[in-house]
Amino acid sequence: MATIPPPTFTGTSKYATDFQQVLNRAVAIASLPLQGMQNELNTLMSQQTDLSGLQGVFASFESAIQNLGTMAQGTVQASVSNSSILSATAASSALPGSYLVDVRSLGSSTTTLSMNGLTTVTDPTSQNISTASTFSLTIDGTAHTITPSGNSLNALAAAINSAGLGVQATIVNLGTTSSPDYRLGVTGTKLAADTIQLNDGTNDLLNTLSTGAPAVYRINGLSTDIQSSSTQITLAPGLTVNLLQASPGNPVTITVGQNYAGLNNALSSFVTAYNSAADALTQEHGQNGGALNGQSLVLSLGQALQSVVQYSSGSGAVQSLADLGITLDSTGHLSLDSTTLNSLSTTAVQQFLGSVSSGGFLKAANGAITSMEDPSTGAIQNNLNSIATQITNENNLISNETDRINTLEANLQQQLSNADAAITMLQQQVTYMSSLFSTMYPNANANSITSSQSGG
Repeated sequence: MATIPPPTFTGTSKYATDFQQVLNRAVAIASLPLQGMQNELNTLMSQQTDLSGLQGVFASFESAIQNLGTMAQGTVQASVSNSSILSATAASSALPGSYLVDVRSLGSSTTTLSMNGLTTVTDPTSQNISTASTFSLTIDGTAHTITPSGNSLNALAAAINSAGLGVQATIVNLGTTSSPDYRLGVTGTKLAADTIQLNDGTNDLLNTLSTGAPAVYRINGLSTDIQSSSTQITLAPGLTVNLLQASPGNPVTITVGQNYAGLNNALSSFVTAYNSAADALTQEHGQNGGALNGQSLVLSLGQALQSVVQYSSGSGAVQSLADLGITLDSTGHLSLDSTTLNSLSTTAVQQFLGSVSSGGFLKAANGAITSMEDPSTGAIQNNLNSIATQITNENNLISNETDRINTLEANLQQQLSNADAAITMLQQQVTYMSSLFSTMYPNANANSITSSQSGG
């Protein structure tokens, strides 16, 4: 806030106090326009604050409308008849449908363990099952060179895992805590009859404990077995199934369809967001209204809200918000009757709502609010831009006016200082002459001296 500090006059004449009063009054009169400018600036800044608040609540309302559009289309969901046998996840691209999945086998991975008779490892951080520095890991007939970073069982297992060959190396203790016997285990990461062998250049080091097999399942009652190297399968585009338990002859039904459970919540959020916007506008009306009281924008925003609640489609089982169970009370607030909503068919609700882009209530509502709230071209933003320009201009005016007053004060200070100095000099001369007469005419009284000085 621009303020002009009280001027200070430091004169020495007997009229210095009077000069101070003259200076104070002159600066006070010159500052009167500045106060009006400051009041105008305060008003603009208050309007800017209130506009920013309105933009926020209307943006929230617009988001609620768009979320309602998403929920109106439903979300794709996959449900299963027996979740202990399998689980299913549907992406938005999955088509509605029903599937029968018969999990014949979960399959297994090939597992191996280092042989008996190799060097007994009691400390895997410093000992290894072989003294070789390079090993050959053969998987399904293809050999791969493995070079550990050190001569320890830990380093050998780490080198196998970092090679990314589709196997997992682990270290297990077949002995006791007091007399450990650490072995190297290598297991295939896929469900398949893999062959796995590790050789140190002289000897094979692994025994095969079990040979893996693929998972097997059937679909839609067909007798054809389908094999998979993973328990996670893509049953259809956008539909992923996890096989959890084998249950031959007991097929599980997977149903993919639209889920409209979120529609009720979306409508409730829509009502809440509308009421927040309506309350924000109410605060700008009336005798104690906010900084935007009387502004045409407030009227336009109110009309936009009215167009939303007054929308009517003119056809279909649902023609208005009231038909959805959304009603406007005497306080200007919306309320939702979920009982009414739940009694309607999804098709009828969808037909009324439409979508934000293609038509119906949602397109009309989104268009009305976007024209007000859009952060680039909306009416609120246009007003904010205008006020920002006015604030800049007002600050420039205040700065110029402050400079003018400061210049006036400085000039007046100089003039009064000059006058005060002249008076001070005259006073000194009077004092000198009085002293001189007193010396020359010691018997003269003060009145006669003064009379002589004044020419009387």
